[in-house]
Amino acid sequence: MSNYSFQTVPILHFGEGCLSLLADQVAALGGTRPLIVTDKGIVGAGLVAPVEQALAEAGLTVQIFDTVVADPPEAIVEQAIKLARDTDVDIVIGLGGGSSLDTAKVVAALAIEGAQSLSDIYGVAQLSRKGLPTILIPTTSGTGSEVTAISILTTGETTKAGIVSPHLFADAAILDPCLTLGLPADVTAATGIDAMVHAIEAFTGRNAKNPVSDMLAIEALKLLTANIETACSDGTNMAAREAMLRGSMLAGQAFANSPVGAIHALAYPLGGIYHIPHGLSNALVMPHIMQFNLEAAAALYAELAEALNISKTGPNSAEARAQELIDYLEGLAVKVNAPRRLREVGIAEDAVDELAEAAMLQTRLLVNNPKELDLADAKRIYADAW
Repeated sequence: MSNYSFQTVPILHFGEGCLSLLADQVAALGGTRPLIVTDKGIVGAGLVAPVEQALAEAGLTVQIFDTVVADPPEAIVEQAIKLARDTDVDIVIGLGGGSSLDTAKVVAALAIEGAQSLSDIYGVAQLSRKGLPTILIPTTSGTGSEVTAISILTTGETTKAGIVSPHLFADAAILDPCLTLGLPADVTAATGIDAMVHAIEAFTGRNAKNPVSDMLAIEALKLLTANIETACSDGTNMAAREAMLRGSMLAGQAFANSPVGAIHALAYPLGGIYHIPHGLSNALVMPHIMQFNLEAAAALYAELAEALNISKTGPNSAEARAQELIDYLEGLAVKVNAPRRLREVGIAEDAVDELAEAAMLQTRLLVNNPKELDLADAKRIYADAW
């Protein structure tokens, strides 16, 4: 067996009501002046006020940055960094979906004295040192950002770029399924499929796949596929919400160590250019890229089909079992009413070339795909997805 490394967040609090541990966790990390990084939707949902009050009652001086937007642009991140520096905060709390958590990680990294500039840390291992302590609190079950060392930002007008560094790992994550009870069904579906993609791509990655990430990916996929329909149809079902949040976290731990591939690479332009939510972007291209990968990844897809106990409907070959997995996942997406075609989300057929050219810039991700993918392949995949 080849050598491998595995990293994750050192402290995880998980379970109904565990948000109550936040003030104690801030104190344990030496924080007295926290900055909450979030968005207007989370504020409007009433999730920020009780957190702010609990921290204030613990004697902490709280700052709030609530202008994060989906696919956060650099300008927003720079504003948050400036606020953190100007108010001399000593700990950063990310509260919300992946965009808020990704922003919080970068703010914590760059709010310290002598920090690098944002433009210098894109790519892999470009961030030179750890920043302020960070606590991440997800309110969706999809990105797994609370347990990854990755932040994705929008650069320029349409492009997205990643910052990957072990210095971005949070010091603690608090996963309270109560915070996900208000998620609308469409968001639950899209973020849930996003988490499934994390698990699938981690399990089939070409470069860093390892026994620990495999174990996490399989368990994540079991939890997510078994509970997504209930979570979408009955958003107050605590058991389903807890399972989805746990599955998202496990998938996040898996792909933080065995990185994602072409599904994400082709999803990013949908978000960067057309502002399609990230989870939905992944859902739209997932089956088409899995079909493209089938030749190279059949044995691994078949292994996932066995783990999920998908019924055998044809020959018991790896290729047949792999196809059954693809069909099963596509069926789940239909059941939870996730849009299945690019045209359903307002993308014109003549956008294929632009999307494909943008996707080929995601070399950090494409190198992990189980099958080599070129520009012509990307065009065909987008055309199939249209």
